[in-house]
Amino acid sequence: MDLLSCLCDFVRVVEAGSFSRVAREKGSSTSAVTRQIAQLERHYGVRLLHRTTRRLSLTDDGQLLIGHANRLLEEAAAMEKALGKQRRSSSGLVRLGVTTGAGMSLATRLPRLLDRHAGLSIELVVCDHVSELVESRLDLALCDGDIADSSFIARQIAKLAYVVVAAPSYLQRHAEPRAPVELHRHICIVQHRNDRRRTWEFNGPLGPVSVVVSGQLSTNDERTALVMARSGYGIACLPDVQVCDEIRDRRLVRLMPEYEAKPSVLYAVYPSRRQLAPRTRTVLEFLLHQGPSEGSALLQDDGAADHGPWLARKLPPAPPHNIVPTVAMVPGASADNRVPVMN
Repeated sequence: MDLLSCLCDFVRVVEAGSFSRVAREKGSSTSAVTRQIAQLERHYGVRLLHRTTRRLSLTDDGQLLIGHANRLLEEAAAMEKALGKQRRSSSGLVRLGVTTGAGMSLATRLPRLLDRHAGLSIELVVCDHVSELVESRLDLALCDGDIADSSFIARQIAKLAYVVVAAPSYLQRHAEPRAPVELHRHICIVQHRNDRRRTWEFNGPLGPVSVVVSGQLSTNDERTALVMARSGYGIACLPDVQVCDEIRDRRLVRLMPEYEAKPSVLYAVYPSRRQLAPRTRTVLEFLLHQGPSEGSALLQDDGAADHGPWLARKLPPAPPHNIVPTVAMVPGASADNRVPVMN
């Protein structure tokens, strides 16, 4: 039994005072409308209408039901109107799961999308695992690395570029590595939240090279790895969008610029192609059109970067020793009063 349809017929019969009139409105038969009311009476186990040859009247139970039925049908109509509007337009809330690096880049780009869709709102939820898509009630998620769950739909968005960095304080205590093979002598910050674990891969002047790194501290969070690197603990391999300000402000030094770290593939992941809400599809299409292109520098401001890739950007090569502190003599100072200065 279609309860909502039966309730709708019941309300109209009471309003019209006639089974036949409701049947004509529906283009149906009087017997079909009568069956609808009979199904309601069987469902609730009560008589709803007194019926004579001249008129219809409500029983006490029918009087009780008509009030509930009217409120229910009003709510159903309001729900249909609200959801119908969202089906036809890109309005409502989209919960978008992002990695730290992707979130930092999108934070400056999503306002352009919101300017075009006044009824759209987006909640950025930082998460590192695709399993959180369902647990966190996300409509869409950006995930890097392999997608193990085959039940999800994954579409490639871009490649997330990585760079190797260390703090000047670390380089004061350790010789700067010039090639990946030298990393085995260094303290490295191991990340194990995805496939970027103890093996770091590069593409260098002579082709691909990989190296196993080690360190006593490891983490599954890129923000924690950044803090550890900035403190001078060791060397980290992090998304370029996450460290660009750190390099520009000389809190971190980019290492081995001739060797390009292996990027991570970034995917847009969602549960199903079916019934994808227009608001979610709008955000998805925006992300798909933000993919990489050529010719932008990482350290450009956001306005200049609009014409370049949003994630897989290239760092400008650093000239030798442009950031690493060296020890120099300040005129008039003794040998014991030497201070670090920047070249």
